[in-house]
Amino acid sequence: MIAGILLAAGRGSRFDPSGQRNKLLQPVTGGEAVAVAAARNLLAALPSVLAVVGPGGEQIASRLKAAGCEVSVCPDAGEGMGATLVYALRQKLEATGWVVALGDMPFVQPETIRGLAAAIELGADIAAPFNQGRRGNPVAFGRTHLDELLQLRGDEGARRLLGKHLVTAVEVNDPGIFHDIDTPDDLRSLD
Repeated sequence: MIAGILLAAGRGSRFDPSGQRNKLLQPVTGGEAVAVAAARNLLAALPSVLAVVGPGGEQIASRLKAAGCEVSVCPDAGEGMGATLVYALRQKLEATGWVVALGDMPFVQPETIRGLAAAIELGADIAAPFNQGRRGNPVAFGRTHLDELLQLRGDEGARRLLGKHLVTAVEVNDPGIFHDIDTPDDLRSLD
């Protein structure tokens, strides 16, 4: 079984340095919160989705649960994305692979996620979506690199593995693989 992992534990300091507005709770097209829209796309493609939030993320956790995700609080989320990813993988060790998606990327199409999962099921060790020669997100991993993934620390995400190992390119016609919500301008551009 390929499991979906939604990383939704970041602080979003570029979005709001004061920390007053959580970017993952901001509405996107259709009025749904950013992270909930990202979760729904994962849920449309995969049978199991674990959303990982940080301490104090009760509001986003309740919305993600209501959307159908299993939700877990990573106590070390403040250490960075690597720590959060390791925590998530440890919760889903029984999976045959993982599609790791970012909570601030609400426009990735379910078909893209299905394509990544299919690539892992067909034997790819790492699969990533590509559009016009550019790599985007999310990224899928098979079990081959699990030990390396579990060694990630702090804010080190899995990018190093992508530069070190063969990545199976899944060609998609999906601009959502490049569109994350990092700043208020990213939301305004949707209007």
